[in-house]
Amino acid sequence: MASPSYSYAPLSGMAPVVGPQFCHPYPVDLTVTKKALSMTDGDFAVTDVNGSVVLKVRGRILSLRDRRVLLDAAGNPLVTMHEKILSAHHRWQVFRGDSTDAKDLLYSVKKSSFIQLKTELDVFLSANTGEQCCDFKIKGSYFERSCIVYLGSSNNIIAQMNRQYTVKNVLLGKDTFGVTVYPNVDYAFIVSLIVILDEIHRDNRD
Repeated sequence: MASPSYSYAPLSGMAPVVGPQFCHPYPVDLTVTKKALSMTDGDFAVTDVNGSVVLKVRGRILSLRDRRVLLDAAGNPLVTMHEKILSAHHRWQVFRGDSTDAKDLLYSVKKSSFIQLKTELDVFLSANTGEQCCDFKIKGSYFERSCIVYLGSSNNIIAQMNRQYTVKNVLLGKDTFGVTVYPNVDYAFIVSLIVILDEIHRDNRD
């Protein structure tokens, strides 16, 4: 079977989702480190190629199980991720800042189908109220930390992630994976999708 033809062209017309300060005209390589347990800075740290922390996530211990907050390096809330209770498709809603008001809704994420052998999530921007077609799609295997984010249902890749193994991280109980965010794509938005992926994967194991 022939491999699908992917487009790697810069997405100059893609609007920021979280904020324009998280969009760059070049690829952004990030390292996401998930700590086994943390009481302070949260259980995710996102660093750039220089090792500087650019984003972090408020830990589960310090917040409700169904509510996660993505923070910038200074600790300011960027978006709040909230799981809808009793949602068959594990729907998460993402709001601006630390709000959970409907007027501040930015986008929603849900499983493409109830039963899945591989990871597949649909992302709908708040303006897409009909949800007939998704604005973004995530495919791959989160268990293997190998996922690709596509623009809508097309083959246009906007980000991809892969696991990074090191002996130090294994000994320290850390799960580390690399994320490449394509030019002009909001990397804070991509990181928020990874956090939701992790939550859905965790729920499937509980």
